[in-house]
Amino acid sequence: MTEPHLEHSIFGGTEHEEAGGHHEGRPVRGRPPRRRPRRRGRRLGILVAALAIVAVAAFAAYTVLRPVVDGFLESNDYPGPGTGRVQVVVNEGDTGRAIGATLVKADVVKSAKAFLAAAAKDKRSAAIQPGTYSLRKQMAAKGALAVLVDPRNRTVPRVTVREGLWKNEVFAALSKGTGVPVAQYRAAAKDAQAIGLPASAKGNVEGFLYPSTYEFPAKSTAAEQLKIMVAKAVQELDSAGVPEASYQRTLTVASIVEGEAGVADRGKVARVVENRLRNPDGPTVGLLQMDSTVNYALQKRGNLTKPEYDRAKSSPYDTYANKGLPPGPIGNPGAKAIEAAAHPTPGPWYYFVTVNYDTGETRFAATQAEHDRNNAQRQQWCDAHKPKCEGGG
Repeated sequence: MTEPHLEHSIFGGTEHEEAGGHHEGRPVRGRPPRRRPRRRGRRLGILVAALAIVAVAAFAAYTVLRPVVDGFLESNDYPGPGTGRVQVVVNEGDTGRAIGATLVKADVVKSAKAFLAAAAKDKRSAAIQPGTYSLRKQMAAKGALAVLVDPRNRTVPRVTVREGLWKNEVFAALSKGTGVPVAQYRAAAKDAQAIGLPASAKGNVEGFLYPSTYEFPAKSTAAEQLKIMVAKAVQELDSAGVPEASYQRTLTVASIVEGEAGVADRGKVARVVENRLRNPDGPTVGLLQMDSTVNYALQKRGNLTKPEYDRAKSSPYDTYANKGLPPGPIGNPGAKAIEAAAHPTPGPWYYFVTVNYDTGETRFAATQAEHDRNNAQRQQWCDAHKPKCEGGG
């Protein structure tokens, strides 16, 4: 009987070989052994690609997060004590946060947070005053705070304006103390609204430049400084009970009192002025006859000559030639003169004269005869002290 024919597959094997059997002791070459190496290669490629993606993601995360991590780990304060010098300005009304920001901008402290933390531990920080301070760059916040809380380290534009100065003299004093040119004060004085000049002043700043010692804000303008002075004058007028409609008259009387009184009783001097003004038929027939007004008319301090008196007669400020008050204040009076003008001492006096210029002793009189006797005493003193003698009222 003939043996069955075994059909060969297209890969050269029989059906038996295709089934995974053996033929005559040899391994059968089938499809599964050829596919296994390809799958292992594909899996390895996927693994490598995945690892590459993870590596890229890790690097990106490190790049993004490193500053954040470093920020947590890095100190927000300099170790100090710092180097060099830098000027820092603390302005009026600055909060602790604002001061901290200023210090950071100047590279004095590393962070406002460090400064605020130091300030929170020191109760003196609430009393930091406006002004200019000299500090070092890159200081420890605690060290910077120690400088700011010590008033001895503070410098400010400080100006003392004396009582009775004329406006041009005030401008010169302000300029010397602050470095702002006189021309800027003159220009600012013309802007009544900008400097807060009351309407009753009619644009005349004379009398409203209140004499005092001022610590102006750093880098303040001429207008800002004059506004502070005018506000102070208004405050003093209000404190003396003067209504706004009487501001100008009160300051005019007060300026004459300031210019005439010296160390004399200002309340009595103010009464002399009022008695002369209110009694046109009195001994002085309504004339104030005050040398201080003639000095103002001529813009000259000190003794005057007869030709100068004659020259002043053309000025409305000459109270020898013109009855009543001059057109406006003849200077800038202080608190005592304002109080005296607002509330003159009751009395009958029409005259006063300083009889001793060393002591400032001043005599008041109600009649011409009494005044003549006082004036004779003044003349006697003048004869003995000619270089010191000045005219009386």
